[in-house]
Amino acid sequence: MYLCRMLPTSRKELDRLGYGNVDIILFTGDAYVDHPSFGAAVIGRVLQAQGYRVAVVPQPNWRDDLRDFKKLGVPRLFFGVTSGNMDSMVNHYTAARRLRSNDAYTPGGKAGMRPDYAVTVYTRILKQLYPNVPVVLGGIEASLRRLTHYDYLTDTLKPSVLIDSGADYLVYGMGERPIVDLAKKLREHAAVDEIRKIPQIAYLAAWPEEISCVPEKILYLPSHTECLNSKKQFAEHFRVFEQQANTSDPPVLAEPVDSKEGRTVVVNPPYPLMTTAQLDQVYDLPYTYKAHPRYKGKSIPALEMIRFSVCLHRGCFGGCSFCTIAAHQGKRISSRSLESVTTEIARLATLAEFRGHLSDLGGPTANMYRM
Repeated sequence: MYLCRMLPTSRKELDRLGYGNVDIILFTGDAYVDHPSFGAAVIGRVLQAQGYRVAVVPQPNWRDDLRDFKKLGVPRLFFGVTSGNMDSMVNHYTAARRLRSNDAYTPGGKAGMRPDYAVTVYTRILKQLYPNVPVVLGGIEASLRRLTHYDYLTDTLKPSVLIDSGADYLVYGMGERPIVDLAKKLREHAAVDEIRKIPQIAYLAAWPEEISCVPEKILYLPSHTECLNSKKQFAEHFRVFEQQANTSDPPVLAEPVDSKEGRTVVVNPPYPLMTTAQLDQVYDLPYTYKAHPRYKGKSIPALEMIRFSVCLHRGCFGGCSFCTIAAHQGKRISSRSLESVTTEIARLATLAEFRGHLSDLGGPTANMYRM
């Protein structure tokens, strides 16, 4: 029954749970660890709590006959794709552009278990196999590559990951609320125009008339082509993006690929800041704080590092130029209640591995609890 306490990862586990097909299948570049520090686990648990049947495919093999992409069948609603807790290129390469020899998010720290640009590779495979099933991107790699961006490894400007991957939707930032709303709309067979109004998602419009917003709310950024041709245009692009990301009433951002008459990447404004009660609901879900039994006790370095780490809040008001947390979680702080934190600590204390101390209490960067 231990397998049934976690989200299923194989046909055997689906059968044990009495599932046929599931509603949602999540593909992740990380090992599957049922801990609130791992994005796929959080999104999976949040969707499960809403009554959806969710499965996870961790670190699928993209170099063989693609059996990992086929083994769980076709989901009723959509595929979710994330590279994992890190951008796959940061995970793979050092600042000197040298290949790393290990991967903290893989059993045994083994390197090479995910591809470069994992979100794009996974999505292209899924679109090749199941062209009519929606693919939703999420996680840090998709979130920070949602618009034209500088790619350090290739020393070039790349377009939105929506263009390179062919995905249908992209959820940016901390995605619990948009992914629940997206699943609800897809279950109700809502019109595409209605789905595209969900806050905190991005999509690719074929022409301006497809943008699901009144023109007065749209703020156009320099196009991808303009950014390629002018460093000043790219600087202006980033300035507008940075300033609008944390305003009280942000507009819909529209980035044309070539011109305003053609394809356009559209980024809807984010949801309001999560309330304490909403954040508590996420962290009060029944995580096991363990790696999936499929790994047969192999050590996952990232889990060993954060197993007894407790997240008190989200967001960072630092705004450091070298850090992307503000672009992902925002600059305003959303804190958990003291009751939720102490409940989680009590759960951690029941684990067999607990030795009487917590590794840290804090947030994504520093401790800004209730600031």
